[in-house]
Amino acid sequence: MFTVTRLIHFCYGHRLLGYRGKCRHLHGHNAVAEMSFRRRGLDRLGMALDFDEIKRTVQPWVDAELDHRLLLNKRDPLVKVLRDLDEPVVTLHGNPTAENIAKLLFDFAAGRHLPVTRVRVWESRDSCAEHLR
Repeated sequence: MFTVTRLIHFCYGHRLLGYRGKCRHLHGHNAVAEMSFRRRGLDRLGMALDFDEIKRTVQPWVDAELDHRLLLNKRDPLVKVLRDLDEPVVTLHGNPTAENIAKLLFDFAAGRHLPVTRVRVWESRDSCAEHLR
């Protein structure tokens, strides 16, 4: 079994509805998504998966859909206000936690038929959440 991991960097803002701590306020993160992929064997070039293929597939989507966007719960009252101001808002079915962002990235990669097994989202240098297959 072989595993390869690629780091995807992006910046985002968010807030958590119903949370009592400071994350209830709008704030931002310089995130790193650590995406791991697994294959049983290697291709004719000796690779489980080309790092460039991961970058070509995932990075453009992250850049277009998540980077420098405000990620909000679809029930957040700010969604309408910010969209009326033509601000880039992405809505999630729940709070835009690192856990939910990891699942979003995992589902994207799996939907592109990449053999994703784990996505960790580091929202700071000390804290990450992961979604696993």
